[in-house]
This record gives sequence, structure tokens and C-alpha cells, in this order.
Amino acid sequence: MELGTEKIGDITVVKVLTDVLDASNTEEFKADIAAVFEKSKKVLFEMNQVKFIDSSGCGVLLYCLRQFNSLGGTLKLYGLEESVRTL
Repeated sequence: MELGTEKIGDITVVKVLTDVLDASNTEEFKADIAAVFEKSKKVLFEMNQVKFIDSSGCGVLLYCLRQFNSLGGTLKLYGLEESVRTL
């Protein structure tokens, strides 16, 4: 999965560069985001390009939230499409 990262001050912005976050790519997403867990305490997922999330996609976002919280970090989502946000 293609992710872009950018450091802005003490916040790591992770740009999710896919239009779908579902069962077909959640394991790859987990693997790709693992390095961010180790390097950052404040993370923002920029979700502008994501148009669809299924239950597996919600599950991987919840997994990420729990991982960051357990390490004393914070995770925020930004730029959610209306259809994704209502999910």
C-alpha cells in the first residue's frame, strides 16, 4: 500500500494514498504503518483519498489507535469523506 509520510513539528502526517481500505489491503497497511509506531507519538492519518472503508478497514484503524494509545501516543484522522465518516 502506498503511504506518504511528512513530519510537521512533532506530528507525523501519514497520507493514505488509496481509495479503498478493505480486507484486500489491511494487512499490508498494518505492516507499512508499523515503522510509524516506533518513531512517533503524535500521528495524523490524512484520509482525503479514501472513498470506501469496510469492517476490516475500520478494524485496522482501531488496531492503530490501540497501538498508539498503548505506547503513550495519539492518533487522529483528518479529511474523511462524508460516506467514510458516517461509518
